Amino acid sequence: MEYAFDIGEYHARLMQVRTAMAKANLDCLLITDPSNMGWLTGYDGWSFYVHQGVIVTHDADPIWWGRLQDVAGAMRTTWMGDGGAVGYDEHYIQTSTRHPMEDLASRLSGRVGVEMDNYYFSAKAYAVLETAGLELVDATSLVNWCRAVKSDAEIAFMRKAARISEAVVDGMAQRIVPGIPKNEVVAEAYRDAIRGVDGDWGDYPAIVPLVPSGADAAAPHLTWNGDPFRSGEATTLEIAGCYRRYHVPLCRSVFLGHPPDEMKRAEAAVIEGLEAGIDAARAGNQARDVAAALNGALKKVGIERTARCGYPIGLSYPPDWGERTISFRAEDDTVLEPNMTFHFMPGLWMDGWGLAITESIRITESGPAECFCDRPRGMIVKN
Repeated sequence: MEYAFDIGEYHARLMQVRTAMAKANLDCLLITDPSNMGWLTGYDGWSFYVHQGVIVTHDADPIWWGRLQDVAGAMRTTWMGDGGAVGYDEHYIQTSTRHPMEDLASRLSGRVGVEMDNYYFSAKAYAVLETAGLELVDATSLVNWCRAVKSDAEIAFMRKAARISEAVVDGMAQRIVPGIPKNEVVAEAYRDAIRGVDGDWGDYPAIVPLVPSGADAAAPHLTWNGDPFRSGEATTLEIAGCYRRYHVPLCRSVFLGHPPDEMKRAEAAVIEGLEAGIDAARAGNQARDVAAALNGALKKVGIERTARCGYPIGLSYPPDWGERTISFRAEDDTVLEPNMTFHFMPGLWMDGWGLAITESIRITESGPAECFCDRPRGMIVKN
């Protein structure tokens, strides 16, 4: 069986997690975030709509636990070998009379860490485990923090994802013209994303393309519809190329016609802020230094931006391609380390318009951050 990474890398990740467990005084850890499950074991399947998890202890290989019919997929994608995956019976599936956590409870013991603030761990799941008499401890971000510094092999995957990001944005920018329905451009973007680049196939991204136009672009998380693109409007493109679950987001804005002076002034400030932030994103500096550099440039033109402007990226599953640990914002004093990776995302959502020019970056061993993608910064203007 061919795994995404060398077995030695998975073993090193397991050692990291066990060290973090020991610091938290945990006997056992239940991982339910599919991104964390995949990072630690290699598991890759669309089964996160039912209860599943990875059980980690200090003295045995991890065990994948989930729906019985998904055990075969776990055996084909994880590194643990025979006995490394167990399943619960079908009569636990989507019924109000029993719950899969009843099966899981008998497999856990001691002081158990659970990812309480996680999309995939429900209040009902917690209640069932608690009723079983287990001592449960919040370990929401324990594995996420272990993932903060990427291996060279992970960086190589992200470089492949970056080439896919470039192809998707290039294709969308070329196809956006007045009168073309938005869904047709998105359909071709999916084709580019999945086809990949130079033989490196594309995986499905954790977030769908976000493509708001005109006044809709003042809202950052709108998707698409069948409306045509119109002259005199800007469209923000937020996409991510994905290779073997590793994401590299990239945002650009496309303006059909002649941008107003207000947007051009904002564009210049965002570009200046991006460049200042990339220079501040150095090993040994803090996450807040990046935010301060960006906000200093924006304030020169009277833009007060209070939202965070970046977050860590890497291996992810829906509904989010962020890792939910570090943030580029004023109060985050996390020290940046080489091979940390971020989406530096200083999007502007103004009154009646929006602007997004972003870079995914890698903290280097010395000097400013490296940008994964190689595309001009600025609005893509099509007169």
